[in-house]
Amino acid sequence: MAIAIIVWLITAAVTYFFAAQYWWFPPPINQHGLEYDAHFHRMLLVLGAIFVLSQIALGWIILRNRDDGKRSAYSHGNNKLELLWTSATAVIFIGVLLLGQHVWAEVHMARTPANALRVEVLAKQFAWSFRYAGADGKFARTDMKLMNDASGNPFGIDLKDPAAKDDKTAAALRVPAGVPIELILKSRDVIHNFFVRELRIKQDVVPGMEIPLLFQADKVGEYEIPCSELCGLGHHQMRSRLIVMEPADFDRWLKESE
Repeated sequence: MAIAIIVWLITAAVTYFFAAQYWWFPPPINQHGLEYDAHFHRMLLVLGAIFVLSQIALGWIILRNRDDGKRSAYSHGNNKLELLWTSATAVIFIGVLLLGQHVWAEVHMARTPANALRVEVLAKQFAWSFRYAGADGKFARTDMKLMNDASGNPFGIDLKDPAAKDDKTAAALRVPAGVPIELILKSRDVIHNFFVRELRIKQDVVPGMEIPLLFQADKVGEYEIPCSELCGLGHHQMRSRLIVMEPADFDRWLKESE
């Protein structure tokens, strides 16, 4: 009996801490984040109900089948019940997948709007670099032989290219609020991961690939960009900032950086 009571007490404690949200996500700063959280809460409600019911049933089974001094009996199981809960699991799993697929697709499969700001992102052990095209909207040529962190050219920009005159690189990602942003993610060495909690986006950055990532930030402020893929001994130091600015302030910053 004591084991059954312990199971129920642990279930009650876990349910309370989740319901009270003592440890929770920071508030989202865009519509995608709101939709992500709404879907997460739907999943948590369904799975939480299954968890509570299953733990109650577990405690009841422990009580019902505890040692009472009688001879134990063998059970062949119940094929109908097994078919029922296997089918129910499949229906719930597929249903949750269908309900949430649009949240994923809006980030990874949506067409880039014409007014999107394009920013190149370079990940390397153990730092982030960001590149803006400048007023002409064109990125200059790059050459891996020209990559030089010490001289402030991590992308290897060819300064002989006329388009290079207004290309900008920065150690922090600055974006205007309310404007679609398309990141082009690249890695110079190993797999990294671009992650911003408040945006509810997380994307691997794979060497040899250019990976587009679309988002929009609507709330002005500063947010952390950690690498969330173990990438070496200095992984814990690989952090940058997402700085969301008023559009006018962003335009001023971009012009002042020229």
